[in-house]
Amino acid sequence: MQLGVVGLGRMGRIVVDRVLDAGHDVVAFDIDEAAVASVAEAGAGPADSLSDLADRLGGAKRIWLMVPAGDAVDAALDDLAPHLGEEDVIVDGGNSHFEDSVRRADSTDAAYLDCGTSGGPAGAELGFSLMIGGPEAAYETMRPAFDAVATGPDGHDRMGPAGSGHYVKMVHNGVEYALMQAYGEGFELLHEGRYDLDLETVARTWNNGAVIRSWLLELCEEAFREEGADLGDVADNVAGGSTGTWTVQEALEREVPVPLIHQALAERFASRRERFSRRLANRLRYGFGRHEVARRDGA
Repeated sequence: MQLGVVGLGRMGRIVVDRVLDAGHDVVAFDIDEAAVASVAEAGAGPADSLSDLADRLGGAKRIWLMVPAGDAVDAALDDLAPHLGEEDVIVDGGNSHFEDSVRRADSTDAAYLDCGTSGGPAGAELGFSLMIGGPEAAYETMRPAFDAVATGPDGHDRMGPAGSGHYVKMVHNGVEYALMQAYGEGFELLHEGRYDLDLETVARTWNNGAVIRSWLLELCEEAFREEGADLGDVADNVAGGSTGTWTVQEALEREVPVPLIHQALAERFASRRERFSRRLANRLRYGFGRHEVARRDGA
């Protein structure tokens, strides 16, 4: 099949390379001309605009968007709109909010597939896990591309109607937050505990047959190997949070308790700033017990 790919960052480039490796044709566009030149060297057809990409795709168009969630998706759709019809298919492979995906599916002439994508840069070799929402006929049309980009036929499936793919990915990310928090707390106790432990060794041992083995635990092992057991100069600051926020918001709306995910999200936010609440608690301990007040450097 012939596939247009819009957005050639780390994830978009992986889509291009895996589709090319599977023997399909790719036409690619990015606002970064160097990125377009790079995929052209790999065998993709370069486009210098979204209009040019649409023209190069000819008849029934199959277009995969790998651009940042939000305004960038809407801008790409606006530019593509004059070139799209009901025989065409658009795949949004970014971390869009599921309600935005429903809106886009309703307002786009082409069949719209929201595609939750998990696997990170490791997907270059292993392939991604793809959670897809939208019309079944469009999903079947795109199956050859999904087979190529995913870990294989078992690495993707249609979750349901429009929005369901990004909905499943949203909850996936909430679970990811909670798992990361659990590993972090466990290793913090080991690090501060009563034995002088090699945390890389602990992680490696756990990854060989233990109940809690996982890819995230393999990444813990990698972190301790490369940064040291005390994580060296890695900062106490965790970025991200949009999909976790959406997960908690949805849980509140549906009245579903998700205390672990909620706490993991709160810890992530707390890592980014000095907490006024903690400062007040520090001073209150002096008020009721005359405990020493810890002061900030320079205060």
